[in-house]
Amino acid sequence: MNTFDYLVIGLFSLIVLAVGLLFAREKDMKSFFAGGGSVPWAMSGLSLFMGFFSAGTFVVWGAIAYEYGAVAIGIQWTMCVAGFLVGKFIAGKWHQTGALTAAEYLRYRFGDSTQKLFTYIFLFMSLAYTGAFLYPVAKIISVSMDVSVYRCIVVLGLFMILYTTLGGLKAVMVTDVLQFIILTCAILVVLPLSFEEIGGVQALFGKAPEGFFAITNEKYNPLFLFSFGIYNAIFLGGNWAYIQRYTSVGNRKAAKKVVYLFGCLYTFSPVLWMLPPMLYKLIDPNLSGLDMEGAYLLICQKVLPAGMLGLMIGGMLYATASSVNGALNISAAVITNDIVLRILPQLKGKQLIQVARLATILCGCCAIGVALLVPLAGGIVNVILSISAVTGVSLYGPPIWSLFSKRLSGKGFISITSVSLLINISLKFAPAFMNWGGLNRAEEMLFGVLIPLVLLTTSEIYYSLVKSIAETRVPEIAIRRAEVEEAGQTNAFSLRVMSYSLTAVGVLLASIALLASAGTMYLLVLSVLIFGLSYFVWTKSKIEAKQKTKALETA
Repeated sequence: MNTFDYLVIGLFSLIVLAVGLLFAREKDMKSFFAGGGSVPWAMSGLSLFMGFFSAGTFVVWGAIAYEYGAVAIGIQWTMCVAGFLVGKFIAGKWHQTGALTAAEYLRYRFGDSTQKLFTYIFLFMSLAYTGAFLYPVAKIISVSMDVSVYRCIVVLGLFMILYTTLGGLKAVMVTDVLQFIILTCAILVVLPLSFEEIGGVQALFGKAPEGFFAITNEKYNPLFLFSFGIYNAIFLGGNWAYIQRYTSVGNRKAAKKVVYLFGCLYTFSPVLWMLPPMLYKLIDPNLSGLDMEGAYLLICQKVLPAGMLGLMIGGMLYATASSVNGALNISAAVITNDIVLRILPQLKGKQLIQVARLATILCGCCAIGVALLVPLAGGIVNVILSISAVTGVSLYGPPIWSLFSKRLSGKGFISITSVSLLINISLKFAPAFMNWGGLNRAEEMLFGVLIPLVLLTTSEIYYSLVKSIAETRVPEIAIRRAEVEEAGQTNAFSLRVMSYSLTAVGVLLASIALLASAGTMYLLVLSVLIFGLSYFVWTKSKIEAKQKTKALETA
């Protein structure tokens, strides 16, 4: 990268930080953690997509795409199926509870003791996820700037703590939309330039290794895809950070639309995003080990003009950071609402916001520590897939089950979570001490999915036979939907911030186009489209504000 690229990254960082500062005015818990219950479903859906999609795409799935080809596309198509399943059966259920966080729902559903125990388990496991998500961001910067990955982890971790601490959930969502637009524009430039580099589309089919276009192979076989698909549906439907995307919109129908949009985007995006690292395999087939994690950045460095490379890296950086931001936000929400507030119930308003920000800092520092350990654990591919198999369904399956079952008691809830985690962890690590080869990737994922589901099914059958119904508490939290008084105004403000941000990005893209050595016309057309989108969003904000004013006048 050259000086212009660094300048673009710096300017884009200022835009992102400015969004956080604008949303620093959030004064209450509902606004800071749930966006005031007024986030547009399209914004929430794009935020869900970027938070789920970006954490592993550029590094984890990019490495698999470089090594195995279309297998990475097949793996990600399971996320498309998961999105439609969650939209049909789960997202609306979460919104219907009216809860601010999943932990709050669990307290009213199962009681204080169950909620506290599960919260502690969740926080411990969540830090592992957050640290694993932070590592790809650092890897991107490390490859592009030739800086130690450990130094990048610390610096980027501190920046993300600052950003999430300032703005809360809406700041995360608005910048998620920006990243989606930037990366969509960038891929429309990267792809044609990459094909030019290898000699056209025909060269891809003529030079690709044997089996490069198969969506399964021996390691990632159909059994793995089936198990991973079930895992994704449960992870998407039960992860506390993603649940915020369903509860932060206005109604149940909007919550369903959030995940349907996610599923639609995952229908075609895996093909677009996995082609660059696949093409780089034809340019340099000699990467191995941890070096394969940088394949995505290497192809961008090779084909993109100065300035555009910086914008692409900036977009990748903050898109991947979305997962970290969302995880920090929900972890801080759990600590604030479900631990501190229970101990110090007298805290109100700004005091709670300060506690939330301190909790964000604490969780962020722990995540930095976990990320520093990733290279020692064999790289991010092994870490992400192992954490997914061992913890995913065990943690997120029981809460989803409780949305549909009246028979799952608090005791059964904790027992099933603990036992399934213990069994899966034992299957993962016991072979090292018993001179046993252990489970392959597909078997590890299958057992991780089946064990908690078998335990949940067994519990349901047992209690149905003894005719025992767990106490179902009437959630007083459901009335919170009626407590959101300024939703229209905060919604209009969010749209205005997005409009201003899009204008700034459009100016930045147009400037790059005028100085670019290649792809100038693509960049100019895209900048004009962004200006048009900015005007549309600004107009929408005016309409929202007028509707709210009219509603107040007639009230």
